[in-house]
Amino acid sequence: MKNIIGALAVLFLMFVLIACKEKNVSLETTNAPAETPDAPPTPSGDCYAWVSGNDSILMQIVIENNSAVGQLHYRFFEKDKSGGSLFGQMRGDTILGDYKFMAEGTESEREVAFLRQGDQMIEGYGESIEKDGRMVFKDVSTLKFEGQPMLKTDCAVLARYFEKK
Repeated sequence: MKNIIGALAVLFLMFVLIACKEKNVSLETTNAPAETPDAPPTPSGDCYAWVSGNDSILMQIVIENNSAVGQLHYRFFEKDKSGGSLFGQMRGDTILGDYKFMAEGTESEREVAFLRQGDQMIEGYGESIEKDGRMVFKDVSTLKFEGQPMLKTDCAVLARYFEKK
C-alpha cells in the first residue's frame, strides 16, 4: 500500500512538473498557508525536484548570507531511500555542504555540492575519500555538474516530504 501511495505521489509530482514546463509557467515558491487543516505546513525557502519514472531527488533549501540550510531526499525505486539535513555555504553559484542522512536505519554523513543555474539545481559529482568518518570530495575543483537538473517547484507540492517528525 505504501508503494502504491508513493508511486501515485511521484506520478502526481511528475504531472505537475511536466504540465508547468509545457505551459512555460514559472513555479514560484509561496508561503501561503495550506488549504486543508490536515496538510503539513509549507516549508520556507525554495524547493527543487527531479523525477524520472519512480525515482526522485527532492530538496528544500533556505539560502541567506551565503549560508544554505535545508533538507534533501533521494528516493530511488527498489533501492534504499535516504533523507536528511543539508548544511552548507554558497561559493558563487555553488552550494558546498554536509548532508546528514538516514538510510537503512543508519545515520551517515557526506559532502555534497549543487550548482544553482536559474531555477535549477544540478548535483556535482567527483572522486570522494573518507576523512574523519565521513565522505568528502578529494578535490572540489574537479567536480562535474552533468546530471539531470532538479527544477524549482512549489514547496507546497513537496511539503509532506519535509515534515518535521
